[in-house]
Amino acid sequence: MRVRLAGLVVAAVLVGTNPLAAADRPPQDLHLVDGHWTAWNPPPVEGQVHVIERGDTLWDLAARFHGDPYLWPQIWERNQYILDAHWIYPGDPLVLGPEVAPVDNLAAGEGEEEIAPEDTGVPQNDVLTSDQAAGDPVPLGGESDIYCSGFIGDLDEKFEHSIIGSEYESIGPDLDKLPSYGFRGKYGKPGTAKYNLSTGDIVYLDGGRAAGMSPGTLYTVIQPQRQVVHPITKQVTGRFYHYLGRIRVLSVQESTAIGEIVHSCDPILVGQRLRTFVPEPVPLGRLSGLRPVNYPEPEEDLRDNPVILFTQDDLVSIAEDHVVYIDRGEDAEVTPGDIYTIYRKNSRDGQPPIVIGELAILAVHKNSSLARVIESRYAVFIGDWLSPK
Repeated sequence: MRVRLAGLVVAAVLVGTNPLAAADRPPQDLHLVDGHWTAWNPPPVEGQVHVIERGDTLWDLAARFHGDPYLWPQIWERNQYILDAHWIYPGDPLVLGPEVAPVDNLAAGEGEEEIAPEDTGVPQNDVLTSDQAAGDPVPLGGESDIYCSGFIGDLDEKFEHSIIGSEYESIGPDLDKLPSYGFRGKYGKPGTAKYNLSTGDIVYLDGGRAAGMSPGTLYTVIQPQRQVVHPITKQVTGRFYHYLGRIRVLSVQESTAIGEIVHSCDPILVGQRLRTFVPEPVPLGRLSGLRPVNYPEPEEDLRDNPVILFTQDDLVSIAEDHVVYIDRGEDAEVTPGDIYTIYRKNSRDGQPPIVIGELAILAVHKNSSLARVIESRYAVFIGDWLSPK
């Protein structure tokens, strides 16, 4: 039994290209939970809960309960038992928010005890109040920041499959059969009509049915690039693997498959590696003011903190909206949506660090994380210190 309820609009928002790209292959292992069929394992929930009904989508529910359909990732993040946002099932519960008393029922000051502000030694006009810090959740980046970036992995990462050919290798004339041309390509035998592949092009993949491939599966195209050296320890920490785009399997043969490039960030070449695509929603966050420049953290508290590790374009001067990688990941319990203050060591001994800006975590990997600079007073550099906000 298959139940398809996630709308195509949601798929388009998450995948960012062909609306059918990630929604055509539903989970296969449906089972009964509390009298309804589902592919997931919903846990006991508390707070503001909505029981999914036939026809619901995360897109529509975000519009109904949060006033903005683009906030659908906020619902997904609160219900992490849903492993694929394209597929939700009638009867499963959705936590929509914490259970709170309506504002209209609270009289000013009613039931509240006035607490004197703590003396921190910092002028009160330089400290953010809860009202100043609160704001509507906003996306901390864009889909291209995540899906056109990459990850820092082991020096010799293993990948499931690769691109072994394209249609363009066979559609041109065989010039060897036309001896009067006397033509030889500068880089070898001519014949490939197009080398730099992009969205809409048809490619051939290794593996096929014998390797468990099936129509509808999405793969991320990956290009191994240079080694990453830590700016502080000068030790090699891994290799950068760049995301070039996505391929959707159209059909499978015994040992090969035919696929279509459904999204491309950069030119894709025959021979590049493939890894199963994993959706990563853009995290939401409530932005607040930058840490006061006259109240930085002490240098001794920052020395063992994370640092900015790498930029995929070898940038020297980093500014707002640039994406970077930091040297902490799952190993340090970093999570998408975390915000860090960026500091720089003062060039004069004994003087406090300088508040440079802020960055937000977009995606987390084993030993590193992808982040986006969301505010900067000055240029941000590789090696700058980070402190959780």
